[in-house]
Amino acid sequence: MQRKKAMQGNREAQEEIFNEFSPKMLGVCRQYVKDMYHAEDLMLQGFLKVFKNLHKFKNEGSFEGWVRKIMVNTCITYLRKKTPLEFTDEEYHFNNTTVENIENTSVEDIQRLIDLLPDGYKMVFNLYAIEGYKHSEIAEKLSISESTSKSQLFKARKWLQANYIKMNRIKDADK
Repeated sequence: MQRKKAMQGNREAQEEIFNEFSPKMLGVCRQYVKDMYHAEDLMLQGFLKVFKNLHKFKNEGSFEGWVRKIMVNTCITYLRKKTPLEFTDEEYHFNNTTVENIENTSVEDIQRLIDLLPDGYKMVFNLYAIEGYKHSEIAEKLSISESTSKSQLFKARKWLQANYIKMNRIKDADK
């Protein structure tokens, strides 16, 4: 009911939708953009698109999923305009150490590590691991090949693993 009212320009209904979804959608934007100011701005831009396009929501799937997709696309568009995404072939030297005790790691520490990923790695990692896109969908969305998507994900995981281990060594040394 609130969506119908919001579609008709009812500000109170729009505010209800915003208040319900904004905390989660800020988190979505924050996954792609490390600066909170820019993440908030992108979230607001995304909600403008949501309200302008409410009539396009066909009640197929969840409304939250539809809003989330708009937020992700808004972030991708911003990142493309800001600087062209580079998908690196740079080889990092990884060891084969496995990650243990990840359950003792805070969400903030994990987000900090994701924020440090090179842009191409980060974009593919977020789209695949967090948003659940398939490599074929990522390739289409980012105008890259499917094999580039797969290699960027592989390298992102290895980079995260190596830096997670390094972060824990630093924490252990500080104790």
